[in-house]
Amino acid sequence: MSRTRPLDAVERALGGPQSEATGMAEPPLPPPAGWRAGERALRYGTVAAVAVAAALVTGRPWLLALAAGPLTLLALALPQQPRAARLAAEVDIDARRCFEGEQVVARITVTHDGGDGRLDPGVALGPGVRLDHLAVGRSVVELRLTVRRWGRWHLGTVDIDLYDLGGTGRRTIRADLGEIAVFPVPSAAGLTPIQVRLPQRLGEHTSAQRGEGVEVTGVQPYVRGERQRRVNWPATTRRGSLQLNRFAAERAADTVVLLDVLADVRDPDTGVSSLDETFRAAAGLVRAYLRTHDRVGVVSVGGATRWLQAGSGQGYFYRIVESVLEVRKDLAHRSPGIKRLPPPALPEGALVYVFTPLTDQRILEVLHQIRARANPLVVVEIATGSPRIDAGDPRAELALRLWRADRDAMRFALTKQGIAVITHRPGGTLDLPLAPLLRARIRGGSR
Repeated sequence: MSRTRPLDAVERALGGPQSEATGMAEPPLPPPAGWRAGERALRYGTVAAVAVAAALVTGRPWLLALAAGPLTLLALALPQQPRAARLAAEVDIDARRCFEGEQVVARITVTHDGGDGRLDPGVALGPGVRLDHLAVGRSVVELRLTVRRWGRWHLGTVDIDLYDLGGTGRRTIRADLGEIAVFPVPSAAGLTPIQVRLPQRLGEHTSAQRGEGVEVTGVQPYVRGERQRRVNWPATTRRGSLQLNRFAAERAADTVVLLDVLADVRDPDTGVSSLDETFRAAAGLVRAYLRTHDRVGVVSVGGATRWLQAGSGQGYFYRIVESVLEVRKDLAHRSPGIKRLPPPALPEGALVYVFTPLTDQRILEVLHQIRARANPLVVVEIATGSPRIDAGDPRAELALRLWRADRDAMRFALTKQGIAVITHRPGGTLDLPLAPLLRARIRGGSR
């Protein structure tokens, strides 16, 4: 399964694959403590200082009169400032879980026992959040935010200035908006291919075994004790003896979705992230299998291996998605290496879907582990597009040909070992590449 990588310099010259391993955004500096001069006091002081300086430079005492007005207003405003005021902020987020592209409303209620009630917020948002609307009231600051991409994001912080009665002093309090879990929008998927051997659990997939199902597979002679509603009257008339319908048993399937998060590759033409498309396509496939009452598990490889044992039920979809949201937290994801897959993560005989852009050779080690356990395997390649090169550069053209040959060789090596390889195009449905797998059930490898 493993093979050497030809020309690592080729991808460096072509600019791919590149991992979006930008560290988390650093938090803003803490706000100043206590009361300090406001903008109005700074304006008064600036005018007075300029007037005094002009009088000293020009030697004209009458210019000192220009400083009397600002200094008088500043002296009248300063006694209005309370020495100590209670200042607190309470944050309320209408939803801590949502899908990407949805809007979230954050309300900050400021409580104080001094000042004129005038609030001046300064917003520092997280990397995956956009501010759509900001409304400031007497004691409430409301923000309407849009989370643009899936992941676990820190919404940001809001520094709110409260001014005193004279407007010359201000005090700042910071409100932390906290984190939000953003689920990917599942891609359209409805087909659920199954493996040859199904577990002995009731479900909706027709198995090769006889049992209590709804699909007729043939007829058989009547046996004493059988229910008469199963009598096949046309066959009984032709054969002259009582014939019963024979049904196929209906079983549930075990499916594991394995996500390759070793690298995040952006399409040079569209800018689409392979990691985004991986999660959207996987979410659509998980939802399709859960709708047929199958058991679905998830594994993500890259850095810390995360996994969730197979389970069923529509509510299990959110557990599966939340278990892998830590892969992207404030645009930081790291993949120093691969650990061995834990045995409980891959049930015996479970059908395994591996979503990968096929850009990191380390994913071949994972595929080798799965094949060693004889699990049926399907590789879903996330199309990333070819790197851009300068027209007329023969070395760049040769490098691009080598890059494409390396990808073709990887697909050929997987297909040669009996692994089904399909390609998912960003923005498209997953049903089209999955359709050929419905013609015959997927077989596993040999131990």
